[in-house]
Order: sequence, then structure tokens, then C-alpha cells
Amino acid sequence: MTQTCWTLTDVEGGFDQPEFVIGSGDVPGTPPGWFVRKQTLRCGLQDGVEIVEINNGRMRLTVLPTRGMGIWKAWVDQTPLGWNSPVRGPVHPKFVPLTEPSGLGWLDGFDELLVRCGLENNGAPDFDDNHVLRYPLHGRIANRPAHRVQVRVDAERGEISVTGEVEESRFLFYHLRLRSTVTTSFHSTGFRIHDQVENPSDVPTGMQLLYHINFGAPLLDAGAKLVVPAKTVVPRDTRAAEGIDTWDSYLGPQPGFAEQVYFFELLSDKSGRSRVLLKNAHSTQGVCLEFETEQLPCFTQWKNTAAESDGYVTGLEPATNFPNPRSFEQQQRRVVELPARGQREFEVAVNWLLDADAVAEAEKSVQRLKAGQKPTIHKTPQPGWCMV
Repeated sequence: MTQTCWTLTDVEGGFDQPEFVIGSGDVPGTPPGWFVRKQTLRCGLQDGVEIVEINNGRMRLTVLPTRGMGIWKAWVDQTPLGWNSPVRGPVHPKFVPLTEPSGLGWLDGFDELLVRCGLENNGAPDFDDNHVLRYPLHGRIANRPAHRVQVRVDAERGEISVTGEVEESRFLFYHLRLRSTVTTSFHSTGFRIHDQVENPSDVPTGMQLLYHINFGAPLLDAGAKLVVPAKTVVPRDTRAAEGIDTWDSYLGPQPGFAEQVYFFELLSDKSGRSRVLLKNAHSTQGVCLEFETEQLPCFTQWKNTAAESDGYVTGLEPATNFPNPRSFEQQQRRVVELPARGQREFEVAVNWLLDADAVAEAEKSVQRLKAGQKPTIHKTPQPGWCMV
């Protein structure tokens, strides 16, 4: 038996380990230098946030069971992967006013490397004809705590994983369950997410899911490039249209910069797998995302190259749909319909590239997906893609 499992939280069983740590001495056959640690943060907006830190011997990542199993930050040595939000997080959901009238309360807790948007909705705020909020920005799942959390170490496969179960439900309306597993290999510089979204109800329901994966300095810099196997590129609005000729490149920090958002249809390989690359200006570091376009057919690029103090960041966002209001996406048939007792699975891999050779190889892999095909780049927002 090479796999060992520990339960950290089990609400149904009335069990919780507020402090927990294991390392190589606890699992025979594993290399030295790794550990998994759980702790509960205190004071300020972090008060009560439970974090599970995974150190695979080279890379550290911080999983947030309190915030829907998001990933706060990652590091190799002292180099961070993530971004510096003006929000001082990780923020406990009790301090995030999701249903405030503007629909923008989600932003009060936004500072993660990876945060899920969903599950009932994942896009812009949606209002009824009387301007009453129906669906808040990016949904509720990121501000729902996990009710069950487990750690597994598999010596034979050389992997550490953390699994959490999160419920998003409203009596008389809908019930959705997320079972998320974050896995990393010993001494690697990457991790992968495997999510299962289930409808435990005996009636069908709709769902949306978007992975809001966010990068700032030092990876993001003036001249950084996004390399994607684009089949179609569409600016979300007139502001994005202003920068359509330079959609794939980034400015340095610009005080007062207004965000620009682009929607993509991506090419994939014969197995349906696609990948995108963000590389710095000198192509010496980068990050590569991989996912299946059948699971996540829509891709969004969010450019927010504001001043460092205001959140210099870009978001790379594979999703089931584009982050428009849910009512619009419903009209375009981009809401996933889950049958009674049905489920869907999703996977995203994130690999951090720490030298020029790794970046060059990742870029070649993206170019192979393109196979010489030039994308259709629209200069203006398009019907069916955007609210025009």
C-alpha cells in the first residue's frame, strides 16, 4: 500500500484538525524535503481562513478550503507565482458581501492565483428588468467553505493531493456539489486540478464554471506575450476593441489602465487537448495551461495592466462559457445542463516554466496546434459572443 490518506475536515462526522503537518518521515518510500501543513489564520480579514500548504520539495502552493478550494499563491524558492492584489487576503467569505446591490461584492475577496467562478453563474452581474440583482459577479463557489477535506500521498506515483468537497445550494432553487482535487508531483513546478461537479437533486439544473487563473509580476512585465492556438478572437466591448491589434502583448504598469477582455475559440489536438502560454518579455520564464476544449470550450483573456499598487495582473480563463451575464449565456446555449443526479468533470494543468528552453518547447507545442492556421480576429464585438 503506497497511498496514505488523512482526513483534515469532516463536517458530517463532526471532525476537524485545526493544525496538521506531515512529511517524508510519515510516508515510507517518498523523497526528502516535502511536507503538507494545515493551519488556521487569525486577525484581520484572514480571520478563520483555513489553508493547506503543499511543499513538494521544490514548489509550494497554498490551497484554500475556506474559499472553495482555490489556490492563493505558489512559490519556487522565493519567487512567487500569482499577483499582488490591493485586497489583503486570503479573505474569509464572511467579509465578502456577494449580494450587495451593485453585484460586485465578489471583488472584496479577490486575490488568488486560481479562483473558480460558478457554479450557478460565473460571469458579469445579472439584473432583472427592475434592476434587482439576480446573479452576482462570478458566482458564489469561491466563497463557500469545504465541508470535507482530505490529503493523500502516493509514494508509487510520486504525488501529493488535497481533495475538498464544497456545496453550493439554495433551498427550493438548486443544489450543486464540487469535488475538487489539487495534485502535484514531488519536486515538480506544476500542479493540476481535477474537478467533479454534481447535481445531487432529482431535478435537472444548469451550471457554469470558469477558472480565473491570475498572474502578475515578476512573470508579467512590459513586453510579455500570450501565445495561444487561436481560431477566433473577439473583443468583449469597445474598450477591448481599442487594443485588438496588440491583444497578445502586455504593457508595463499603467496607472488608471481600464481593463480589456478578449474572447477566444481555441484549436486543440486530436485528443481535444489545448494549451496556452504566457511568457515574460525575454522568454526566460513562463506558465503553460493545459485543458480539454470539450470540457472547457471557451477561453477568456483579461488584461488589467494597472499600477502595481492597484493590481497589475492578467487572467487566463478556460471555461464552459464566456463571462457574460448568465441570462445572455443562457440565450446562447452556453449553460451546461446537468440532469438529475448527473455530473461533469473538468481538468486544468498549470506548469511553471523556469528557463528559456522550457519556454521555447512550450511555445513550439502551441504552434503545432496552430498548424499554420491563421486566426480570425474581429475588430469589434460580435453578436452571440458579446452583449452588443
